[in-house]
Amino acid sequence: MAIVHTERLTKRFGDLVAVNELGIDVEEGEVFGLLGPNGAGKTTTIKMLNTLLPPTSGLAIVDGHDVERRSRDVRAIIGYVPQMLSADGSLTAYENLLIFSKMYDIPREQRDKRILDALAFMGLSEAKDRLVRTFSGGMIRRLEIAQSTLHRPKLLFLDEPTIGLDPGARHAVWQMVVRLREEERTTVLLTTHFMEEADYLCDRIAIMNRGKIVALGSPSELKASTNSESLDDVFMHYTGEGSEAWGSYRDVERTRKTARRLG
Repeated sequence: MAIVHTERLTKRFGDLVAVNELGIDVEEGEVFGLLGPNGAGKTTTIKMLNTLLPPTSGLAIVDGHDVERRSRDVRAIIGYVPQMLSADGSLTAYENLLIFSKMYDIPREQRDKRILDALAFMGLSEAKDRLVRTFSGGMIRRLEIAQSTLHRPKLLFLDEPTIGLDPGARHAVWQMVVRLREEERTTVLLTTHFMEEADYLCDRIAIMNRGKIVALGSPSELKASTNSESLDDVFMHYTGEGSEAWGSYRDVERTRKTARRLG
């Protein structure tokens, strides 16, 4: 059963068509990856699906709710970890989660247990009273995932969840994603530039280029379609060696800024 369904979903910014008649179905319980060069439309797609950007045209349904007509219902069942930092470095881990518990209208009598459970799930129990500014990049990302899943969403959006992290921290975040799917049955839709990450985590992958989906399938299906042994080769096959030029200055600036903050 599809928890995300789009038909001819389109977003324009003036003359620029950022997402061009997108049609995807994300099945409940899977990890679905959006890959593509900078400027391909991945983040814009996520922002339309999580109600942060209105579509220009087309249809987007999340868990049976139209993202435009029933945006409040959509927001109630999703979580979102953006590229940019969402945790407050001047607060402790516990205090950050307390703020989010109030934002999500978690009943007062449930907040403490829900926060402590979330910290334990993410391996942050011993750091609950530390200021977040003292955290490593991997700890910050795990805290942000804890924030976004406090209300136990059915669907979690992760936009470049491991950008700027060292390999050890990256693998720790991967394990958290696997646990969310297996233990909490959370559907995950993520974007990433790390092909190894997509290969490890994703049940299915859509490759975007210039606002359109140019390939869709499981990692093994995509590799078979191009007689490739790696997703790097698949990516280059479907997007072209010159595709990186389509990323804007702003895309590069945002990516580097996030990497510096988490590094």
